[in-house]
Amino acid sequence: GKGTRFKSNQIKILHNLLNVPMVCYVVRALEEVKPEKILVVVGHQKEKVKEVLASYNIEFIEQFEQKGTAHALMCCKKVFEENIEKDVLVLYGDAPLIQPELLKTLIYSHQNSNNVATLVIAELNSPHGYGRIIRDREGHIMKVIEERNADEEERRIKEVNTGIYMFKISELLPALSQISLDSIKKEYYLTQIVEIFYKMKKPVGEIKTDQIEDILGINTRLELAHAISILKGRKIKKLSENGVTFLDPNNTWVDFTVEIGKETIIYPHVILEKNTIIGEECIIYPYVHIINSKIGNRVKILSSSMIEESQIEDEAQVGPFTHLRPKTIIKNKAKVGNFVEMKNTIFGAGSKAGHLSYLGDSEIGENVNIGAGTITCNYDGIRKHKTLIEEGAFIGSGTELVAPVKIGKKSYIGAGSTITKDTEPYSLTVARAKQVSKPDWVKRKRKEE
Repeated sequence: GKGTRFKSNQIKILHNLLNVPMVCYVVRALEEVKPEKILVVVGHQKEKVKEVLASYNIEFIEQFEQKGTAHALMCCKKVFEENIEKDVLVLYGDAPLIQPELLKTLIYSHQNSNNVATLVIAELNSPHGYGRIIRDREGHIMKVIEERNADEEERRIKEVNTGIYMFKISELLPALSQISLDSIKKEYYLTQIVEIFYKMKKPVGEIKTDQIEDILGINTRLELAHAISILKGRKIKKLSENGVTFLDPNNTWVDFTVEIGKETIIYPHVILEKNTIIGEECIIYPYVHIINSKIGNRVKILSSSMIEESQIEDEAQVGPFTHLRPKTIIKNKAKVGNFVEMKNTIFGAGSKAGHLSYLGDSEIGENVNIGAGTITCNYDGIRKHKTLIEEGAFIGSGTELVAPVKIGKKSYIGAGSTITKDTEPYSLTVARAKQVSKPDWVKRKRKEE
């Protein structure tokens, strides 16, 4: 459906939680219980949903008109008829906190009973928004009533339907045909099926979960934020159990796709996003933001550094206030310091750029020293050009390297030089205007004024 309460141009189930679309969490949980087949009913923005789920082994069922949850199952009729002797597990696509353990418990309970349906129910202190469980005098579930259809007394019931079901397909199909159109929303609700089975004296089972987080659905942006917080907590807990130290988990952001090696220490206010991989025994200091990058072992990243789509090899040090833009590679034991920016640059093993430099579209060899204020002038207004600095070179402070240019092996560039031509290995190159000094110029100037 459109998820109108979410107030978004994008279908709700495609919104990201820790950089993974909502619906993917549901599919991943399902994969853990090894079903024969996974069906995803698609309607609104169906092509986008199919694109997001393209890497999963899924059969898509199209719901041309979105007429409710029961109608979604009606659209699966052909597949159900082909698997009439089997069971079907039914889940919402907007419940990303669901975990395989709950699904396994449901499957075991259903398949070891004679129930035509088994529901997952829960007791909530604040049941607002959920369908309530209505029981007969013997305690059997008579029906599930949607909140909008419930009277005042029924709304006080705290036992709710989670929307997670398992059915015998042979019993589900005839019951689906008896579901009537809801008079208020003009939709076919799957919750009606419980009452239909009850009237037919068909056994309906239940499992009750106290893991309330697992069954939470998302209908609003605030609920999305709450779910993200829960998932982040689960992610950090798992990494911590594998040997990672988070000094302040509540003030650290870690995407679902991030990997971190043991004995690594993460300080507060660190943001780790999109498939970032961090090795063992690293220290990531406060206010570091890393996106889709690979960090080696025993790396130090000092405070307030930004690293995007880059690679830092073992025992290197970066920061503070360093910006590594995409396609930058920092080799082993190199050091990149304060207010240094790099882009599309390979920075050699053991090389140093201590402060206040820009290195773009560059290839820098081993053990090179980059003096403060060095700039590679890589853009001529139309095209980007490459700067090559060979191993052992020493670049003096305040140097401008006008690309394309090559600095020879172990050569020296004098401070304040503007280099426009290649330099020879082992040479000293100075390229700056001759210094001119005029004695008493200030005195004469002031007298004239």
